[in-house]
Amino acid sequence: MELIPTAIEGVLIVEPKVFGDERGFFLESWNQASFAKLGLDLDFVQDNHSRSARGVLRGMHYQLPNPQGKLVRVVAGSVFDVAVDMRKGSPTFGKWVGVELSAVNKRMLWVPPGMAHGFLTLEDGTDFLYKCTAPYMPANEHSLAWDDPDVGIEWPLDGIEPQLSAKDRAGLPLADAAVFA
Repeated sequence: MELIPTAIEGVLIVEPKVFGDERGFFLESWNQASFAKLGLDLDFVQDNHSRSARGVLRGMHYQLPNPQGKLVRVVAGSVFDVAVDMRKGSPTFGKWVGVELSAVNKRMLWVPPGMAHGFLTLEDGTDFLYKCTAPYMPANEHSLAWDDPDVGIEWPLDGIEPQLSAKDRAGLPLADAAVFA
């Protein structure tokens, strides 16, 4: 397994070792000792699974207090996955990184606490899985506006009209959003 740094400190692309042959493939998606050896000593308390049609945009979500770290991956289809730094004292505060995660590339993304997180599904029947370091607490959930021009996420929307929940349509711009001190 290899950890690939991104432009935001702490957000990491996880490139698993994939063993494949004519029968299919095998990969280890989580091994606490292996991740700890690479510097990610994590305790997960919740696993989630979502299925979405092409064009569904989920995000940009975060919890404050009780932030969640998330290890995310796609097992069917593909997404454009995004993390936005919501840590006020960070040199990359308000900046974003995006990466395509797919069943084909088998990459994962580690999104540490302090980030807003979301994704755009690029294919019908996309299955998105994520492990969380803290339980979901609806009273602590916040949504950053997915289209805030001050953040400027470059979503790959060519030919896609994003489908959003009411909660995601009501996301706040960074200037008005709750942030981590």
